[in-house]
Amino acid sequence: MTGNPGGRSLTPEEQRRIIDIAMELARTGQTGDLLDFLDHGVPVDITDADGNTFLMLAAYHGREETVLAMIARGADVNLRNTRDQSPVAGAIFKGEDSVVRALVAAGADLDAGTPTARQAAELFGRTHLLEGES
Repeated sequence: MTGNPGGRSLTPEEQRRIIDIAMELARTGQTGDLLDFLDHGVPVDITDADGNTFLMLAAYHGREETVLAMIARGADVNLRNTRDQSPVAGAIFKGEDSVVRALVAAGADLDAGTPTARQAAELFGRTHLLEGES
């Protein structure tokens, strides 16, 4: 991570703590505060211990504003976590229709991950979210 004003490198524990705090901001939809972390050098696609990105956590928890902000900042909409789950499949699982639409519009791969977004939509009766998509 960059942007440390004192020039001192952060210890691994300090880095983990910063990541944990920022992940919680994504999870709870505190978009402005999360953007401050990004502005201070935290990478948009950094992952937690489970391989979740800010986008994944925001998508799974239905934080549309945060999802859109992460997409605008260049987040990879197809990064999967350590369980091979994609953000779009997670949003389908949770029934977050507006988040699914935002991810699809941003180019989310509907055939990536386990289960794929298409499989999740079929399983949970939400295929209408993917209609007209290829």
